[in-house]
Formats: sequence, structure tokens, C-alpha cells
Amino acid sequence: MMTNLFSVFDPSTTFFNLSLNWTSTFIGLLIIPSSYWLMPNRFQIIWNNILITLHKEFKLLFNSTNYNGSTLMFISLFSLIMFNNFLGLFPYIFTSTSHLTLTLTLAFPLWFSFMIYGWFTHTQHMFAHLVPQGTPNILMPFMVCIETISNVIRPGTLAVRLTANMIAGHLLLTLLGNTGPMSSSYLILSLILMTQIALLVLESAVAIIQSYVFAILSTLYSSEVN
Repeated sequence: MMTNLFSVFDPSTTFFNLSLNWTSTFIGLLIIPSSYWLMPNRFQIIWNNILITLHKEFKLLFNSTNYNGSTLMFISLFSLIMFNNFLGLFPYIFTSTSHLTLTLTLAFPLWFSFMIYGWFTHTQHMFAHLVPQGTPNILMPFMVCIETISNVIRPGTLAVRLTANMIAGHLLLTLLGNTGPMSSSYLILSLILMTQIALLVLESAVAIIQSYVFAILSTLYSSEVN
């Protein structure tokens, strides 16, 4: 039962022995260039306002002289994750953000580049982060171990948080979808249908929230090394 349940996340679409599941991740790149030569519509105006709001919020996390357009990277990260989260809600479309292959690919290089930049350019600042201010001398070795472990597991927590939230909602929708055809009562079928609609609305909110959490935590990790 568990194998069949989790099989909905298996990348199984092939064409001439080539995996086509991950191509859905890059469909958004075909949509973006049209905004440079088409007249902006209401959707594009709303989306630009959202990006401007995110830029202002991310900018607050950086020093006024050190951000220098760094917010564009995190806004692009937010857009990519949210697009793929929403794309996975459509039937028969592969959810790439439910796999650690994608989420770790996004989280680990970001964290690793922050660490390289921080330790090579702000070494004393990075050492100071290992021991919080006011820590007793006897607890300093333990605090260094704890802070080091919490720093090392950051890319894993970023990746697992996004993957787990995407898997959880899709599993609930799959379970309800499998029990629907087996129900003989119209009342139960109506309840299942309403529950699925409510879950779809919830998953739409989760798709936005998790992409925002991933981007904002990446921004915070970046601001700590400056």
C-alpha cells in the first residue's frame, strides 16, 4: 500500500528512454520572455507589484550598502519554487519540488557559497557567531559544537521542509482521491469532494508560504555572513 501511495511521486514519464519529468521545472522560462515584448496585462502588473514588495522586504535584511541587487537572486528563487509548487497541483504533472534532488540542489550551493564568502572575508565575524554573547566560559565548547551542527544542517532543513510540505498535501489528496470511487453513498462522496476542494485551497496557500519561507531563510543566512 505504501509503495503504491508514494509511487505518485516517482519520475516515470519517458520518451525514447529520456526522462521528461524534470522539463516541467523549466516551463516557466518559456513564459518569462513574453513580458519583455508584450503589453503588460493585469496579471503582470500584479506580479510586478508582488516582486517589488518582496524586493523591499528582502532589502531590509541586508545592510544598506551591501545588498547591491542581491535581492534579485532571492526573488528569482521565490518565483521558481512557487511556480513549481503550483504546477504540481495540476493533474498528471510531475511535482519536482517534492524531491530532494531539486530542493537540495537549490539549498546546498546557496549555503555553501555563503559559508565560503563568510569564512574567507569575515573570518572573525564567523567565529563570533559560534559563541553567543554572554555565554559562560565553561559552556563555550558546547556552544561551539551546537552552533556548528545547527549551521551544517541548514541546507538539509531548507530542503526537507519544502519537500515534506509538498509531499504531505499531495498524499492527502491522493488518499481522498482513491477512497472516492469506492464510496457508495452520495453524502460521503460529497464530503470527500468538498474536503478535496478545501485541501486544494490549503495547498495553494502552502505553495506560496513554503516558497516564501525558503527564500526568506536563504536571505537571512546570507545576511548573517556580512
